[in-house]
Amino acid sequence: MADPIETPLTRLLGCRYPIVQTAMGWVATPPLVIATSNAGAFGFLAAAVMTPDEARAAIAEVRAGTDKPFGVNFHSFQPGAAEIVEAILENAAQIRAVSFGRGPDAKMIARFKEAGILCMPTIGAAKHAQKMVQMGVDMVTVQGGEGGGHTGSVPTTILLPQVLDAVQVPVIAAGGFGDGRGLAAALAFGAAGIAMGTRFLMTQESAPPDNVKARYVKAGTDDITVSTKVDGLPQRMIRNQALDRIERSNGIGLWRRAVESGLQMKRQTKASYADLLKAAKGMTSHGGLSLPQAMMAAAAPMMIQRAVVDGDADGGLMATGVVAGRLGDLPTCEQLIETIMAEAHQRLAALASLSSGVR
Repeated sequence: MADPIETPLTRLLGCRYPIVQTAMGWVATPPLVIATSNAGAFGFLAAAVMTPDEARAAIAEVRAGTDKPFGVNFHSFQPGAAEIVEAILENAAQIRAVSFGRGPDAKMIARFKEAGILCMPTIGAAKHAQKMVQMGVDMVTVQGGEGGGHTGSVPTTILLPQVLDAVQVPVIAAGGFGDGRGLAAALAFGAAGIAMGTRFLMTQESAPPDNVKARYVKAGTDDITVSTKVDGLPQRMIRNQALDRIERSNGIGLWRRAVESGLQMKRQTKASYADLLKAAKGMTSHGGLSLPQAMMAAAAPMMIQRAVVDGDADGGLMATGVVAGRLGDLPTCEQLIETIMAEAHQRLAALASLSSGVR
């Protein structure tokens, strides 16, 4: 195995390498988390799209497949969030960290910390990182505009140093990373490691069907775009028939799709209308969304599920980082991580040679 690079990330999370596999909905299922963790990186289970029963079963499956520490992702406004939090706390012996984008509050963060579970939210602005640190989180993942799914406009190379200057906790770099050169660059910036979503989606062990993965392999950078029509916020996707239809749709069509998808989500999660309304209100009051945006947000998960679970590469949506445009293979997690570490050591050695005057 490749030599480890010890950083605050590896020391805190208990993994061998400073590489985090992010929690992509319906993609970061137990097989991917197990493969990632066993290969020496740190895997996150995507529980934000699960019911409490599904989350408990998935956590048990991961624990049965690896003795390594792993993380769980959730958000505070999903139906059943309180039960999922309890499931995480009950498994604190192996769940080393939680990640989230919206919520939780300082009280919930304190509960995790008391249980020995680290909190590492994903943020897209320096002010958000500062707010999270004030609330007590242990580290932050910084996703620049190159990242997949919901994204901002600030590139990683600008956002990362902003956040490093703004907070005193370990910072993990995300958005545009896919190889050892990226890891070496992030470490040179001062980050404690990198987090990757799309690169781990494009592995043998990730959940999407082969035909969908083939679309990711085929996509070039010109095939990837950012749309605000999916749920009112910028989301980066691979261009396909479904996205083209959404881009052409008007306001009435968007609302109809949101309502239909919300009802589908209700059936899938077995949530009540009151639960869905509570989730929408939570997203408006704490997530920075208007009520129409919160309602439209119900559409995106169902459309993404249609692609990455059902295999409908034309009728569903394929969230992606722009890095997919330069990736052209589907390695195993072990092969990927070994390659990244070998490249990182090579680049860091080259930098050391330059600094010492060796040619």
